[in-house]
Amino acid sequence: MMNNTKHRYYWVGTNSLGEKTQGHIDTTSLALAKNELHKQGITSQKIKKYRLRFKKKITQTEIAIFCRQMGTLLKAGIPLIQSFDILAKSQTQLKLKWLIEDLKKQVENGYPFCEALGKYPVFNELMCNLISVGEKTGKLDHMLEVVSTYKEKIEKIKKKIKQAMIYPTVVFLVASLVSFLLLVFVVPQFESLFKNFGATLPLLTSLVIQFSTIFRTYGIFSLVIIFCLGYCLIQFRKRFLWLNQPIDNILLKLPLFGAIFSKAIIARFSRTLAISFAAGFPLVKALDAAGEVTANRAYMKAIDKVREQVYTGQQMHLAMKNTSLFPNLVLQMVAIGEESGALESMLNKIANFYEEEVNNSVDTLSNLLEPLIMTILGLIIGTLVIAMYLPIFKLGSVV
Repeated sequence: MMNNTKHRYYWVGTNSLGEKTQGHIDTTSLALAKNELHKQGITSQKIKKYRLRFKKKITQTEIAIFCRQMGTLLKAGIPLIQSFDILAKSQTQLKLKWLIEDLKKQVENGYPFCEALGKYPVFNELMCNLISVGEKTGKLDHMLEVVSTYKEKIEKIKKKIKQAMIYPTVVFLVASLVSFLLLVFVVPQFESLFKNFGATLPLLTSLVIQFSTIFRTYGIFSLVIIFCLGYCLIQFRKRFLWLNQPIDNILLKLPLFGAIFSKAIIARFSRTLAISFAAGFPLVKALDAAGEVTANRAYMKAIDKVREQVYTGQQMHLAMKNTSLFPNLVLQMVAIGEESGALESMLNKIANFYEEEVNNSVDTLSNLLEPLIMTILGLIIGTLVIAMYLPIFKLGSVV
């Protein structure tokens, strides 16, 4: 039976003028793709079938820029299809260029813009719903700018959290590498030297040599086991979702970092709830969207309970209070927003406050950790070095 399923083939080649060009063809086989290029007078240098896997290739920052640019073009009165063409031609990121071309094709085939976006994992449900509201109200340009601003703020928080984690992680890895090199390569050299001394070694030196021996015997095996356990834990988290909640609970209770994680989650929750509520979503649906972006099972479960209680008629600030995860400041501001009819405004103020709190907390943590980590690193390496030179100093004093 003939396969009539069309695939997308991306190609690079030269046209009849000898100019380098590229593009894509939708057809059922590689042979037909080559034949079509030949008919167009194009000599293909590279051609391959491509499956759309944008999730890991296109960043949310790029999506924010795409929304900003699209909103600007529409606001200038340029039709949607023409806006796709302009953006596609200006792209240097090939995957994003192909995505925009795909979106244009979907819209040309009669799909609403929001439905076209929904076919690609890089656009989440919240964004598709917001764009749908923009299309229905005739304010697509405004909604695209709103989505862009929202994504920029969310990505800024994520970047700040990563910044908090990177420095201690890098220093820890450097300390581990230096310690590994000392224990595996340097200490054994000193051990051979000390055997010729014929004297009792200081306690610290003996302990370091024993640790070096144990590490060389079992260390590599232990590291492999730890690596395998870490890999298995990551895979288990993906497959067995029930594992996520205890791990997420532990993350929220980590010294120094736990408070920052909580503040970042509250900022994302408040920002998402505000933008959803402003777009006209019912509060229950807005809570659904806000719960998803927290990316923390403890908060997702708590927000799900809030949603259920709000659905039965409970005021949101009282439902949030029952979870014990939201600070009094948040509860008070939400209560004021509900009583005054200015919930959207209050939620945005909460988001602004906690975004600033995350920035300040990360900066404070960095200033605190830098001397602390350097001190610990110096103690570890210094102890190893002193342990190796103690017998030499002792021998020198005897002589």
